[in-house]
Formats: sequence, C-alpha cells, structure tokens
Amino acid sequence: MSKVLLTGGTGFIGSHTAVELLEQGHEVVIADDLSNSSRDVVNRIEQITGKRPVFYELDVADRKGLAKLFAEQDIEAVIHFAGFKAVGESVVKPLMYYRNNLDTSLTLLETMAEYGCRRIIFSSSSTVYGALSPCPFREDSPVGGCSNPYGWTKFMIEKILQDAARADEQLSVVLLRYFNPVGAHESGLIGEKPGGIPNNLMPYITQVAAGIRDHLNVFGDDYETPDGTGVRDYIHVVDLAKGHVAALGYAETHTGTEIFNLGTGKGTSVMEMIRAFEKANGLQIPYVIAPRRPGDLAYSYAETKKAESVLHWKAEKTIEDMCRDAWRFEKGML
Repeated sequence: MSKVLLTGGTGFIGSHTAVELLEQGHEVVIADDLSNSSRDVVNRIEQITGKRPVFYELDVADRKGLAKLFAEQDIEAVIHFAGFKAVGESVVKPLMYYRNNLDTSLTLLETMAEYGCRRIIFSSSSTVYGALSPCPFREDSPVGGCSNPYGWTKFMIEKILQDAARADEQLSVVLLRYFNPVGAHESGLIGEKPGGIPNNLMPYITQVAAGIRDHLNVFGDDYETPDGTGVRDYIHVVDLAKGHVAALGYAETHTGTEIFNLGTGKGTSVMEMIRAFEKANGLQIPYVIAPRRPGDLAYSYAETKKAESVLHWKAEKTIEDMCRDAWRFEKGML
C-alpha cells in the first residue's frame, strides 16, 4: 500500500477517490485550497471510511507550502486533481485558467523531483480530443483540437508530463482522460457541490429539483444528434474513483507515459438525462432551451477497451444509479 497525495482532494472527484483509496488500505494526504470545496469534506470522508486523511489547506502552486508537505510526509505517489475546471468560465477568463492550471502542475512536478517521488496520475479530460476526431474517442485519436482554454490547459499539462517522463526514465505518468463524471457516493455524504451557478448538467438538475433554481437551461437543441441536444458519456463518480485506484496499482510497475480513457463508452443526450432523472426520482424538471455555449461539441463519448484490458477496470453503475445518488446527496444538503 502507498501513501498518496491527492491535490484538489476535497473536490468532487478527489473526495470520492480518497474514499476508495482509504478503503483499499492506502494512506491519503490531501492538499486543497478550498477555493471550490469545503473543509467539512474531510470529516465526511472519515465518516464513510472510519479513517481520516491528512489534510493541508494549500494552494499547490505555493512552492514553499508544497515543499513543507513533502518534507513532512513520505509521499510515494501523486494523483493530481487540482485545477479550475469550468469550460464556459475558461472561455471568459482564459488567463486565469492558464496561470492556475499550469502553475500548479509545474510546481508539483518540480517538488516531486526534488523529493524523489516518481509516480503521478493526472486528472486529464476528454476535451483534449476537441473536434478533430469522430466518436468514440480512442486514446490514440488525434488531440489538440481543443475548443476551449480549459481543454488546452489539460492538453498542455499532458505534454509537460510526457516530456518529463522522457527526461526521467524512473518517472511513471498515467494520464486519465475523463468524460462526464456525475452522481455521488451512495451514503449521500459526498457529491458535487459547486460554488455559485453550476457549470455541469447534473448539479444544475438537482438544484432545480431542490427548488434552488426555477428551471434548467438546455444549451442548444439544434445539434446534429437524435434529439438535437448534446450527447455526452456520463460516468458515475464512484466508478471513476475506482479507475484511479486501478491506475495507481498500474503505476507501481510502470515507467514512461500511458493514457487511458475513463468513461462508459455510451453516449446520453441532455434530454435523455433529464428524462432519466425524472423517472428515477419521480420528479419533474422544468427546462428552457438556451443558446449553445461556446466550446461545446455535439458528441463526446469514449472507447474504453484499453482501460478494460490493461487496468482491468470497467464502469459498472447505470444512468439510473447516477440520477438517484446525485439526488440523494442534494437532498442531504438541504
């Protein structure tokens, strides 16, 4: 078992990964500046697992603070989640995204090298594929046709990590390209809780269901898809978290760079997700059609065979599971 640093570990995906790692016997250290999460998440992780992760309130771009963490903790591997992640916001505030996401990654890699840590798993994104390739996206599909600055930061960090691995033969880099994480832990204790107006579909749906917002905006109904709304590969966050545990095990005996898609391999439209949520929870979700958002694609879904064959990992939870678990978490927050 390893002592693993999770940067951004109190966030949506990081917190669920912390739970899965702790339940598998790993030690977990979290570094998070709490800019889009809450300190209470650490208590909730402990409530679920009976084990408390070590927590540092820290901006990962803070070189001195990060060095102090590495000096105090014998970190054997890093899962790097920390970064801004809203596609729409990145279009409006590109410099903020480039500065934050690149600075945190560079500082982390330099500190890892200084302290002899040689395993890193990076939270990348399907946005690196952009509009260059037809779906399903495969790990060897062309990348770099990103449609927004958020995607470009993921693309650039992937390149930085690949170059670092070429320069250091001992470095193990695993790039995990996520599709669309939704849902929540079945306990209802942790889930997606964005600050302000949600940028992602599911927390917006659950906030409408809870009466926090009066309707859902469906961004575009004129895409070349069966019902005109965007099609995405939605993956339950617990399945995604288990993918990180599998990647950590793989990195123990691997050097160089390897890339894996983490998705279900199936596309679901926005309207299909609304109807599934309504059916799973016996609710009605009022919505209005709004203009397309800048940077959105009509289709995005994964080819997942590589993760299945190499990591022995496969998404297991259904759309109905995602809808029920997300609503259970939202209700618990009321």
